Amino acid sequence: MGIVTDVILPLSLAFIMFSLGLGLSINDFTRVFFKPRDFLIGLFFQIIILPIVAIIIVLFWPLTPELAIGVMILAAAPGGVTSNVLTSYAKGNIALSISLTAINSILCVITVPIILIISLSILGYGSLSEGQSLFSVAIQMFLIVTVPVILGVLLSSILSSFEKIAKNISIILFALVLLGAILSQRENVINYFAQAGLVMLVLNIVMMIIVYIFSKSFRANRETFRCWLMEVGLQNGTLAIVVANTFFASTVYLIPAAIYSLIMYATALPLIYFLRRN
Repeated sequence: MGIVTDVILPLSLAFIMFSLGLGLSINDFTRVFFKPRDFLIGLFFQIIILPIVAIIIVLFWPLTPELAIGVMILAAAPGGVTSNVLTSYAKGNIALSISLTAINSILCVITVPIILIISLSILGYGSLSEGQSLFSVAIQMFLIVTVPVILGVLLSSILSSFEKIAKNISIILFALVLLGAILSQRENVINYFAQAGLVMLVLNIVMMIIVYIFSKSFRANRETFRCWLMEVGLQNGTLAIVVANTFFASTVYLIPAAIYSLIMYATALPLIYFLRRN
């Protein structure tokens, strides 16, 4: 498993983030300055409300330390490119979704380590592994997440014909990463799913309910509301899996992310069908 977790997984994530960058432009980063309200609310849901809800659930749910930390890693992860695609299917605000994904994919270099370290402290599980610090985690994430996104944006005009191929390769890589995560714990996966499956489902549904309630308070239009739903419901499972593998010795830490990557489609697709019908 060493070469898989140490080399193949980070390279897979780097390519997935590169393909994300190919679909972005400078406008996706600057658009938020012209209509900041909906963007800031969406970002608030992702990097503040989601981790808070996750930590509350974990504190009251009987989980092993590894699975509890795995839940927090997933909650700290940004939305992935899947959220953009499904926002489109749900007839939501695609431009807002893309901007949230673009900015959050850059900010996660800072937000993920901070949320992770705060979570470890609140849960009483100590800190990161020996020899790791907030800075070292941020640097590693910068290299495998931010640099590929920036390269993708810079090369998007030159490699525009390669974008669709890259997205298809990314889907395959994501499927392989997910399969590998499950197979690595195949003897215990049913037990872990029994322990963490309901937690991840509750987290997913509670966040969607919160978005629904807040969208009424903020008087968000239909397209913005649907974008927020997809952004909080569809996390970057690949990034969460890589973070778990990179910073923790046991593959148990990545199980919640693998489970959530399956559950989020099980809830999002019926929801999209309902939204399109109504």
